[in-house]
Amino acid sequence: MTAATSSGDLRRTVLRPSVVAAVGLVGGFAVARATEREVGGGLFALAGTWCGRQWARTTGPVGAAVLGALYTAAMGGSHPLARKVGPWPSVLLVAAGVAVASEVAEARGRRRGLPRSG
Repeated sequence: MTAATSSGDLRRTVLRPSVVAAVGLVGGFAVARATEREVGGGLFALAGTWCGRQWARTTGPVGAAVLGALYTAAMGGSHPLARKVGPWPSVLLVAAGVAVASEVAEARGRRRGLPRSG
């Protein structure tokens, strides 16, 4: 395996919408706690925008709309969930849920002949 191949493999693994969405949720929360809410919200929005473009390509427009709505709802839903399980467990749970949904939707897109992410 060459360095270029392993670098490309790493890029495809790290820049998957499921990973970026999870980072957007977890990282947005961490940044908002460490700085200001708006900065964390900016990271969340930036990650969501990138994911939306990728999801449109890999799952189609309906899949992208559903995943985008789920991503947004996960952020909102983590707040009431945090009152029950705590803030970090809440964010980790919703991030994992979005990541799994993204992987499932992209797998369905590949079966329909849509391109792979990454």
